[in-house]
Amino acid sequence: MTEPREPHESIGPATTRHLREVLDDHARFWGTRDLRPLHLPTLIHEFPQTCLVATTGNEIHGYILGFVTPAHIAYAHLIATRDDTRGTGLGRRLYSAFATAARPLGATHLKAITTPTNHTSINFHTALSFDAELVEDYNGPGQPRIVFTRNLNPPF
Repeated sequence: MTEPREPHESIGPATTRHLREVLDDHARFWGTRDLRPLHLPTLIHEFPQTCLVATTGNEIHGYILGFVTPAHIAYAHLIATRDDTRGTGLGRRLYSAFATAARPLGATHLKAITTPTNHTSINFHTALSFDAELVEDYNGPGQPRIVFTRNLNPPF
């Protein structure tokens, strides 16, 4: 689906088995932040083309869970790389594979969100040429979010 970093890396459809493994190893992907409730098996069942996992052999190194909205936006609900794979370009490769999967579904733009204090995510997304906007009350009263948007062209 995308150009591998090494000969054995592959990025392909995520399964519920992958999701269970990610949740079992949650801290390797998210540190002390508990985002387990956001890992919805429904996403994998309903949007199999745009829920992707990066593996080498039997090891999961990263994943992206997302879908294409009726407004033609490829929304990345979650993207994570394992702690020992950060800085290798895997996040960029996951987004590239996500964009490649989303285009045939009619997507023209990418979108993601994060909290204003998540500087790692903000730096990552802006490095990938996403525009970032602080939106007050995005996630409810008193819950601002940084909303990232990016045209699917040019490619990553």
